[in-house]
Amino acid sequence: MKFIIGIGGVTNGGKTTLTNRLLKTLPNCCVVHQDDFFKKPDQIEVGDDGFRQWDVINAIDMEAMVSTVKGWQENPVKFALSHGVSMSPESTSEEGIHILIVEGFLIYNYKPLIDVYDKCFYISIPYEECKKRRSTRTYTLPDPPGLFDGHVWPMYLRHRKEMEDNCERIAYLDGMTSKDDIYNKVYESFQNGLLNNL
Repeated sequence: MKFIIGIGGVTNGGKTTLTNRLLKTLPNCCVVHQDDFFKKPDQIEVGDDGFRQWDVINAIDMEAMVSTVKGWQENPVKFALSHGVSMSPESTSEEGIHILIVEGFLIYNYKPLIDVYDKCFYISIPYEECKKRRSTRTYTLPDPPGLFDGHVWPMYLRHRKEMEDNCERIAYLDGMTSKDDIYNKVYESFQNGLLNNL
């Protein structure tokens, strides 16, 4: 059985933390990180706001991302082995449960991906907290002054509205609650979803 979980959310909301914890506890679990599909800096346009447009769907090679997800769907065992994921012995047969987590900030804004998810989660945090967390993160390319207010947050608000219009199956998670609480909600929902599919 194949099961795909979407973990979306605002920048610095806790997506990777949650994903990493699920990877450790769910059997035969692989992950596709949207951040791995960013185009090269010289391919990122500069917008009217004066900033490189990193926070838009065109900054990501979504076709490559979709084909990676399809690669997992076609052969989860081969995908897991090629990504160094250890498999339980029974899972190398067709009867095993195979889980894929698709994690990123715009995973519900690209129509070809929306239909693949069995469960959709989205982590939100308020503006002030998001700005604070973002300012304490170290990025390979540091944020230029004014990027958060001038580009990152406005794009988040725009994409969130677009996402809400496109995908009605999303379970929203409060990123201000404890990491344990967020994890437990997702894990429980996943287990229930799994039981319903058996």
